[in-house]
Amino acid sequence: MPFISAILTAAGESTRMGRPKPLLPWRGVALVEYQTASLLDAGVAEVIVVLGHRHQLVAPHVKGPGVRHVVNPDYRRGKTTSIKAGLRHIDPAATDILLLAVDQPRPPEVIAAIVTAHIQKNALITSPRYQGHGGHPLVFSARLRDELEAITEEKQGVREVIQAHRAEVNRVPIDDPVVRLDINSPEEYEEARTRYGG
Repeated sequence: MPFISAILTAAGESTRMGRPKPLLPWRGVALVEYQTASLLDAGVAEVIVVLGHRHQLVAPHVKGPGVRHVVNPDYRRGKTTSIKAGLRHIDPAATDILLLAVDQPRPPEVIAAIVTAHIQKNALITSPRYQGHGGHPLVFSARLRDELEAITEEKQGVREVIQAHRAEVNRVPIDDPVVRLDINSPEEYEEARTRYGG
């Protein structure tokens, strides 16, 4: 039986946004709440939310069955440190590991389609694609856990793992540009909220 652990990274300083991205309103709740609920609705077994910058403000919004948070004290050293902090806390029974950032809002049906494609293929890595371009979330077999735990900023993080296994990547076409959505600035946020945020 597949047991999918999701790591939702939400530790960054939101410098370009000017306010904490996990707390941005999205479909009536804070973005971090939307994302955790979306992952659970998609069939993920647990969600580890990795906090860092202003974690005291964000932590009260991390809730739900199978949801917990960890604080990454090294968040200023890059996203790889947050992924590794999350990996240290996932259930040992996990068969697969899903990676998503809080500023990449995804509806549950899109996540579920990616997870289902991953499980059906018993894939090593699954990457959604929109019109030939890669998107998120990424799903990794837990067989790659050691490699994920060894990622560094200098070697491009998870890209290094994907490159090492590029012939085995399960590329899943998703006919929705939301798999490419990444919110970094106030302008991008307003545009995304108009288009997807309800």
